[in-house]
Amino acid sequence: MTLSPRRLWPTALFLGVAFDFLFWGKNPGVSFAIYVALCLGGGLFVLILEKQHPSSGASGLLLPIGLLAAMTAIRAEPMSLFLAHALTLLLMALLATTYRGGLWFRYSLSDYFLRLLRLAGSTLTLGATALARARRRENKAAMRGDILPHIKAVMIGLLLALPVVIIFASLLSSADPVFARRMNDLISLFRLEKLPEYFFRLVLIALVAYALAGVFLHAALRSEDEHLIGIESPLLKPFLGITEAVTVLGSVLLLFASFVSIQFRYFFGGQANISLEGYTYAEYARRGFGELVTVAFFTLLLLLSLSAITRRTGRARLVFAAFGSGLVALVLVILVSAFQRLLLYEEAYGFSRLRTYTHVFIPWLGALLIAVAALEFLQRQRLFATAALLSTLGFAITLNLLNVDAFIARQNVARHARGEELDITYLSTLSEDAIPTLVSLYRTPSLPSRTRHLVAVTLACYRNLNNYRLSEERPWQSSRLSYRQARYALESLQDDLSAYRLDPEGWPVTIVAPDGEAFDCSEGGYH
Repeated sequence: MTLSPRRLWPTALFLGVAFDFLFWGKNPGVSFAIYVALCLGGGLFVLILEKQHPSSGASGLLLPIGLLAAMTAIRAEPMSLFLAHALTLLLMALLATTYRGGLWFRYSLSDYFLRLLRLAGSTLTLGATALARARRRENKAAMRGDILPHIKAVMIGLLLALPVVIIFASLLSSADPVFARRMNDLISLFRLEKLPEYFFRLVLIALVAYALAGVFLHAALRSEDEHLIGIESPLLKPFLGITEAVTVLGSVLLLFASFVSIQFRYFFGGQANISLEGYTYAEYARRGFGELVTVAFFTLLLLLSLSAITRRTGRARLVFAAFGSGLVALVLVILVSAFQRLLLYEEAYGFSRLRTYTHVFIPWLGALLIAVAALEFLQRQRLFATAALLSTLGFAITLNLLNVDAFIARQNVARHARGEELDITYLSTLSEDAIPTLVSLYRTPSLPSRTRHLVAVTLACYRNLNNYRLSEERPWQSSRLSYRQARYALESLQDDLSAYRLDPEGWPVTIVAPDGEAFDCSEGGYH
């Protein structure tokens, strides 16, 4: 059974036109979330009318798809946006591959790779197959005397006639100036000078429609076959003995144990122990939290690799799981050490995007490590792919719900209120997500006057550095909620910020406060 071409192709063509309307010549904004909703609605419309309902497992993907797509219309911070866009597309592809089967939560990494590869193949081939089948039906209909095939033939004839007419019209225009003037009037009416652009956009619309038709057909015809790779026989036959594997795990375990013994001294000794070794808190924090997170990540890869290639049955499975769990326990302590160092680093130097990403990433990496150890004991190693996907979704959703730039602004302003430095330049380079928070902080009466003063300087720097962005009229397709909120928030402080004037002789941007103090927005200093 296939999909009715009378529903499939008009829906796919509508989505192709919608793609052109929402994205051509425009930066993505709220348009991405709208287009995701249109694609989901169009696909479900075509499939459900053919009595092909989504499986319960596939339906469970609709909630995270909707949440992540909505975030692309709200946030402006780059990493949050990238993860929301990428994971939305990944989950939509996963929805198409498991639409009727619904067993995506049992996929291994090999299943993910193969099924996404098959989906890509379907976008290239299934549309052509459907067109050929529809063409055969039309030929049969033409033999019966139906009118629709004749209408289509006329349309194709008109498309073929168009380039011929253009060539003859140009020759006749050269021969007669009056005719040429009439043709110029016609060209100006239809803006035919943009004919190459129109042609390219028509081709793009056709390609998008063709690819989406292939996706819908894949969901209908090829998503029910949920034969999982490695269930009957492993994709890679284990070849390493348990003794060799345990030796590797034991060696790494001893190394990590010696490292962890030193970390416990620091956990309970505090600043005194760190200073005894010749390091200040800030120097101790600066050294190593990135390296420790890297160690945890590569330990995860080591466990997965050894699990895939080690032969083990009966008691050997428990031995391997015990050593793996012990290694995970030590790595969790290392992650705690990395997290502690990161907290010290943030306390000493403030928050940045990279530190905030790491701040959120460490707990999710720890959760994934615990899941790997549990799956090893339960002998459900193939579910690692699902655990990794859920951890990645958790990381991305946490970043979006946290509102990274607003969090950075809030934490750094709070640090200054406690007597630390405030980098106004860095704050003024954050995205629109931070502006409503900064405006709210400026209006907080309990904030120290100097801190409120620097927040106002930051907002003045941001307004002048981004004046071209704030003043431009964006098409609604490119707009985001964060942009509108930032614009309205700054407009509400117009009277207060007007006292912080731009020095026309300062370069690149110098803000002069009401008391005459000058702030260089390019370097974050003031003099």
